[in-house]
Amino acid sequence: MKTDIRLIDYLSNRRSIPAFQMAAPGPERAEIEQMLRLASRVPDHGKLAPWRFIVYRGPERERISTELARIAIADRPDLSQEMVTVENTRLTRAPVVVAVVSTAAPHVKIPEWEQLMSAGAVCLNLLMAANAHGYASNWLTEWFAFDARAYPILGVKPGEKVAGFIHIGTAMVPPTERPRPDIKEIVSWVGEEA
Repeated sequence: MKTDIRLIDYLSNRRSIPAFQMAAPGPERAEIEQMLRLASRVPDHGKLAPWRFIVYRGPERERISTELARIAIADRPDLSQEMVTVENTRLTRAPVVVAVVSTAAPHVKIPEWEQLMSAGAVCLNLLMAANAHGYASNWLTEWFAFDARAYPILGVKPGEKVAGFIHIGTAMVPPTERPRPDIKEIVSWVGEEA
């Protein structure tokens, strides 16, 4: 069996960059479309494609962030000025944000759980596709991913759920390593002696 050393090296060192540590330039439309094609190449039982993408770019990110902030501030009028600033910049931290939207639904043959996991696989593939194009990326699910009041603002339709917001841009700082789980503590072997 031939080993792809470059892929192993990438997976051994893959790290996310926080969205607030990204800046322009971000990917152009053709690059984004290529990333989305690559992201779509995931396990998908029944070939349902139970997910879709919403791409946020340009000044619309500011308008949407402001509308989301209104919800947050209405819910928590005692927010500090620092948190108000955070709320007003939710989609402007990186030059491009892509929502991966799960369209999972009951199916006679394909469990909804499998459809949801396929959307999660799309999120991870999109992170890797962005990295392969030379960009930093980060997968976030923040409060508005779970708040139906935000869905019309974001372009999410009734019955859909947000699997994640993938922030894509250029890293302003080098990635840092974080602790990883000890493989001995998270693996069980069946049919083989430890």
